[in-house]
Amino acid sequence: MVDVRGHRLRVDQPTDAGGADTAPTPTELFAASLATCVAFYAGRYLLRHGLSSDGLAVRAEFAMATDRPARVAAVRLVIEPPPQMPETRRAGLLAVASHCTVHNTLQRSPDIGIALAP
Repeated sequence: MVDVRGHRLRVDQPTDAGGADTAPTPTELFAASLATCVAFYAGRYLLRHGLSSDGLAVRAEFAMATDRPARVAAVRLVIEPPPQMPETRRAGLLAVASHCTVHNTLQRSPDIGIALAP
C-alpha cells in the first residue's frame, strides 16, 4: 500500500514475480502516471478552447530494457482526441499534452535520494 495525500493505492506484483496480482505493479503505475498527466493537460486544453473532452483517451504502452539495470526502456503514449475536435486544434493539443509535469520531469531527470530511516 502507498498513502498519498490521504489516498491509499494498492500496489502488487504478478504471481510469477511473487505477488498476488491484486493491483498494478509500480512500473505499471509509472506508465499510468505519465498517461494520466498527459490526459489531464489535454483535457485542460480542450476546456480552455471551449471543446468537450468526451471521447478523450490516452493509451500507454511500455517496454522494459533487456540489459541491466532493470528499467523501462521506452514508453509510447497515444492520445485519442474527442471525435468532434476540429482538425485545426490537433497540433495545439499535442503540444500542450507533451509538456505535462510528469513528461517534463522525465525529460529533465530529478535528483533522487534513497535512504533508510533511522
